[in-house]
Amino acid sequence: MYHHSGNVVQQAAGSAAGLLDRVSADGDAILFQRCTWCGTAMYHRLLCPVCQGSDLRTERSEGAGTVRHATVVHRNTPSARNVSLVEMAEGFVVRGRVMGPLIGIHSGDRVRLSTVKDPVRGEPVFRLLDEPYRAWH
Repeated sequence: MYHHSGNVVQQAAGSAAGLLDRVSADGDAILFQRCTWCGTAMYHRLLCPVCQGSDLRTERSEGAGTVRHATVVHRNTPSARNVSLVEMAEGFVVRGRVMGPLIGIHSGDRVRLSTVKDPVRGEPVFRLLDEPYRAWH
């Protein structure tokens, strides 16, 4: 969370809800920002990482993405959990959890946003679109 006095956060984001509430109210979409100057899509930012513009509009993601990096984390949690970086179809990257067998989640896997809530960190949760199948030769 950002702790600023005044309307700095609202002015920079165009909408405080779009910046601070990263998942839509109904829980089935991720809200992200798009720079009105250069068109760059980004997740949870105050300024555009490309042109440093502050005129960002809030948009709703369709929820489809591709795993770019997946790892298994064992600390600060009662059991091992997946932490992944997911590149969304709109062009921004978000950190979240992919449901499925921990050893079955790999870079390049296609995922879709789930309505399940992450109990540990409150991050987005995704489900695999294809069954985790790997041919072993």
